[in-house]
Amino acid sequence: MEVKVLNISGKETGAKVQLPESVFGIEPNDHAIYLDVKQYLANQRQGTHKSKQRNEIAGSTRKLYKQKGTGGARAGSIKSPLFNGGGRVFGPQPRDYSFKLNKKLKSLARKSALAYKAKDNNVVVLEDFNFDTIKTKNYTSLLAALKVDDQKTLLVLPAQNNNIYLSSRNVQKTKVISAADLNTYDVLNAGVLVLTADSVKTLEEAFAK
Repeated sequence: MEVKVLNISGKETGAKVQLPESVFGIEPNDHAIYLDVKQYLANQRQGTHKSKQRNEIAGSTRKLYKQKGTGGARAGSIKSPLFNGGGRVFGPQPRDYSFKLNKKLKSLARKSALAYKAKDNNVVVLEDFNFDTIKTKNYTSLLAALKVDDQKTLLVLPAQNNNIYLSSRNVQKTKVISAADLNTYDVLNAGVLVLTADSVKTLEEAFAK
């Protein structure tokens, strides 16, 4: 699949980039995508939730009232889950939500996400560029030139670039990552995938391993 290369002014440069069929042209695997996104979201969870059981509540251990003759139900402890301020039955405990996925499955999921973007013509390729200064205006001008300023965008760079990253950080609905950090969730969460000519090569090399 050939895509025209644009400059940061949104104009065609005359060059074209071939999106590798081995990455952008595969038959997407929905279940692989589901598992990879599930793992990504699970890894975001801190798992620090905690409630106190009756043995952890601070309170008296004396019997509340006599066993018989009150007409009410028998009660032995103020810390019982039946009472306000008592312990909680089967409440949340700290836990680790992460789980393992095979590398090949994660790779298939990422390729499937990229294939969906290519299939829907939501891939834009830019010539390699850099910003001389860190300015939010530089990045908003770029999005406006590409006519994607009203959409969620994901810009994938071949390597970390602080000037571009810091210029984008204060802009809503956009994210800048390096090709090495590409993940299924970010690709699917973006409406438009913006690549540079070099990041296409970097992705092809990464998936070829």
